[in-house]
Amino acid sequence: MEAGALLVGGLLLLAYVVARVDGHVHRRLALGEFAAASGPTRGGEVDTSLWSKGRIEGYEKSLEADVGRIVAILRIPKIGLEVPVFEGTDEITLNRGLGRIPGSARPGEGGNLGLAGHRDGFFRGLKDVAVGDPLELETLERTELYRVSEIKIVPPGEVEVLDPRPEPTVTLVTCYPFYFVGKAPKRYVVHASPARP
Repeated sequence: MEAGALLVGGLLLLAYVVARVDGHVHRRLALGEFAAASGPTRGGEVDTSLWSKGRIEGYEKSLEADVGRIVAILRIPKIGLEVPVFEGTDEITLNRGLGRIPGSARPGEGGNLGLAGHRDGFFRGLKDVAVGDPLELETLERTELYRVSEIKIVPPGEVEVLDPRPEPTVTLVTCYPFYFVGKAPKRYVVHASPARP
């Protein structure tokens, strides 16, 4: 009887260890696949046809730099955008993809997630987005669906656009006007709220 209990206990322990190792291996594989998507699209092709010449050069140089791991992927089907999200908003990061604005929520955690991008790069097409348009934010854990709920143009110092809101929000921020020569004087802000079924 004692030997049988030990055998059952050993088998249960073995099953637990196998399940833990299997879960760990699959999570590491998923992390590797996510990190391997280092280009803005899964196919690695970036449509730069609307980008400024300087932004194209910046993007090409950023491919040689280490900008850290991808924390999410943002998709806006209407404008054909699929772009990685990294931490921070330095120049190299924003040339490679979008940057999570420091102090804003993190992807998948609720709150107000602020994402910055260049108006003459990845966010050029943002000018064609309208209220009601869908967007997706993919993290390792899940894909969250949102709809554009508000678009506004604000002065650069109006950081209240990143304040917490009553529900989880993705806030996209870029300079405005889109085709302004030199340093753009305003900010184009797109708020998106969770999509309702």
